[in-house]
Amino acid sequence: PAAPGNQGLWPQIQAHIGAASCDSSSQCRTLAVGHKSCGGPESYAAWSTKSSDGAKLAKLAADYTAARKAENENSGMVSNCMMVQDPGTTCSAQRSVLLKNSAGLNVQ
Repeated sequence: PAAPGNQGLWPQIQAHIGAASCDSSSQCRTLAVGHKSCGGPESYAAWSTKSSDGAKLAKLAADYTAARKAENENSGMVSNCMMVQDPGTTCSAQRSVLLKNSAGLNVQ
């Protein structure tokens, strides 16, 4: 979901998520990222409490979301206004992944 003005924030989020390594699904979480012009997140990313600092990740996501919202407002961007549902996560092959890829991004 990286947009031109946010090229520094999205890679930071990806780097902080890293491999999203996990031992069980209880360590897996979703992170709402971006901002649709009608409101709500653009997508979700899977992350793990085992390998990421949740507070730092939340701050990065909030900064990215604010930047995307400002870009949308400044550009007059419109979206399809479809609500993106949180797909949930699971631990698969010792990695946190989204349950439904259609609603988010599995960070590589």
